[in-house]
Amino acid sequence: MSRVYNFSAGPATLPDTVLAQIRSEIPDWKKTGMSIMEVSHRSNEFMMVLEKTAQDLRDLLQIPEDYSILFAQGGATLQFSMVPLNLAKEGEVADYALTGSWSRKAIAEAAKYCDVNVVADSSDRNFTYVPEEATWKRNKKAAYLHYCANETIAGVEFPFIPDSGETPLVSDMSSTILSRPVEIRRFGVIYAGAQKNIGPAGLALIIVRKNLIGKSSSRVPNLLDYSVYEKTDSMSNTPPVFSLYVAGLVFEYLKDLGGLEVMGNKNRRKAEKLYKAIDRSSFYSNPVEENCRSWTNVPFVLHDCSLDEYFIDAAARNGLVNLRGHRSVGGMRASIYNAMPESGVDVLISFMQEFERTYG
Repeated sequence: MSRVYNFSAGPATLPDTVLAQIRSEIPDWKKTGMSIMEVSHRSNEFMMVLEKTAQDLRDLLQIPEDYSILFAQGGATLQFSMVPLNLAKEGEVADYALTGSWSRKAIAEAAKYCDVNVVADSSDRNFTYVPEEATWKRNKKAAYLHYCANETIAGVEFPFIPDSGETPLVSDMSSTILSRPVEIRRFGVIYAGAQKNIGPAGLALIIVRKNLIGKSSSRVPNLLDYSVYEKTDSMSNTPPVFSLYVAGLVFEYLKDLGGLEVMGNKNRRKAEKLYKAIDRSSFYSNPVEENCRSWTNVPFVLHDCSLDEYFIDAAARNGLVNLRGHRSVGGMRASIYNAMPESGVDVLISFMQEFERTYG
């Protein structure tokens, strides 16, 4: 069967060139006579992979030397616990912006370890916008300010980086990391699950300013302590070797492409095309305020929801899969991360137009 256009929100599509390299190297990686999945994580060969993967990420994002790059398991969801455990002491306050399902989950987890102050809440309009920063109710003594840069379910993306002043800014960038350049110095901590723009699920990367490491309580388990990851080069236990290998290949692919400026231009163009097609139609609509629309997750609804299953089935027959919206919101959602080629967006738009001609 030929490759389809996979619009899944995650695990997401990977670049074809990366998949081809994985396929060719699986039986015999680097002439070791072993698969990468069999190589010791303590071997010189794998240590070189880990070092290069971290350096390529540092190069791509222009991460300053006073920031550490950590690789952990548990995806971004485990960071909902690790962030407060590492940055806030018991009884301290942490500021959180509530703009969707993922920030809601982060808030619920943080509340187990510190006092949470919700600075902004967009649930009053079903998470279809980001409240203006001037309206935020910040706590001057907050240990940090947390926000989710892009809410994958509702397709809402922050159009600005919050100004946290002297308070460390923490961001869940799972669905926007590596999609464009980022001003790293604005942040204390950036974390991201791998399964959108990096590689297989299970891996998380954490970019943390070094002066924020080592603040956790002695009661925090080792595998939840940033300082342990820093001291052991993220290898206090066996790391997810295959996921790190694939991440390294993706970082190489992005560098060969020309870096994040080039990738950002491609992603902007893909998103603009798809939103323009939706806005020009009376058959489809997008509920998100225009200035907060996600580049990477584009939800849309049909004017007649009874046609949803017909749309999904017909799309799949045309090689367009995983377009069903999240179960909590319904409708459709096209996730167009880095590895989704522009041709995939073009084919989707053509299909949508043909479907509208047939059923509109």
